[in-house]
Amino acid sequence: MLRDAHDRPVGDHWLHHGTDVETVWEGPVPHLTPTDRFYVRNHTEAPEIDPAGWRLLVSGDGVIRDVTYSLADLRAFTSATYERALECTGNGRSLFETQQGTHRPGTQWRHGAIGVARWSGVPLSSLLHHAGLRPEAVCVTPVGLDASYVVDGVDHGRVRRPLPLTKALDDVMVALDMNDAPLPRDHGFPARLVVPGWVGIASIKWLGELRVTTRVEDSPWNTLWYRMHGKGWRGRAAELDRMPVKSVLDVAVVDGVAGQVPVVGRPAVLRGRAWSGDAAIAAVEVSADGGRTWRPATLTGPNETSSWTSWEAIWTPERNGTHELRVRATDTDGRTQPDEAADNEDGYFFAAVVRYPVDVAAPEGAPVGA
Repeated sequence: MLRDAHDRPVGDHWLHHGTDVETVWEGPVPHLTPTDRFYVRNHTEAPEIDPAGWRLLVSGDGVIRDVTYSLADLRAFTSATYERALECTGNGRSLFETQQGTHRPGTQWRHGAIGVARWSGVPLSSLLHHAGLRPEAVCVTPVGLDASYVVDGVDHGRVRRPLPLTKALDDVMVALDMNDAPLPRDHGFPARLVVPGWVGIASIKWLGELRVTTRVEDSPWNTLWYRMHGKGWRGRAAELDRMPVKSVLDVAVVDGVAGQVPVVGRPAVLRGRAWSGDAAIAAVEVSADGGRTWRPATLTGPNETSSWTSWEAIWTPERNGTHELRVRATDTDGRTQPDEAADNEDGYFFAAVVRYPVDVAAPEGAPVGA
């Protein structure tokens, strides 16, 4: 993979935001995101870790004994594999300004801070039980091995974010492989947590410790950041865990060619994706008149919990000029995308229906306005 001076991927399929990079797609999007197309979001520089000397410590008063595992130890466990999405909590943040007129600070992601990969590794529940989980345990705090995060002279320590034990024992994985190969450095080598359906910050990279406690712990990554701030947000309502339901339009295919300008009277195939946190997608609808009327799209391909599914719909425009296409999804928990995203000071969870202005051409030889 070609990389820049900051050791970040470069190329036409990336949109750079300082040290963060998001994926830019042109045309249909594959179900699995190739590793070299997967978005990158790190708080600090990706550390260089010697796999031979790396160890994972499981510790705390929530386990019977502290246990240290080498990479070989982890690979000796019975492994699991699943295809799941990871998504940055601020994915879509730029749309707070472009659609709702309110700029929110932070990385101005479009919708490329998400990817679906095939993750393989050890179920977190297997490690916790192997270490001797105590009945009183309630919380697991994964801690990364990247450098301490310093903001305005304040050292907040290594990146970490607590997980309730119920989620830790459900579907969380200590991942060693991504798309059938060892994790790349940018994505957490040699081991990372994968927390399906939850905010991306929960999936701690460069894992070094799993701290199991009999009391609920906090960190700056769930008290200062990655929670809702602003009017109306407080208590449990401000805590961020599972991701909302979302959908996007990726491409219009005209006469078998992706990205062509639609033409009046000629069918265009609209294609895109929809996803949800810890649910699958129940339905996708498309509007070609700015949301006045809606019709169902067809779901295509895999449709698993905490992943994305593809959809397509046929659209035959009846006039030329600019049309506003909209897409909205409903998940299997009954959540439907709203017309507007809930406002918050940090621009998290932009899950509103996205508006796509699309120009339509008149048939060749037709008068203007036909």
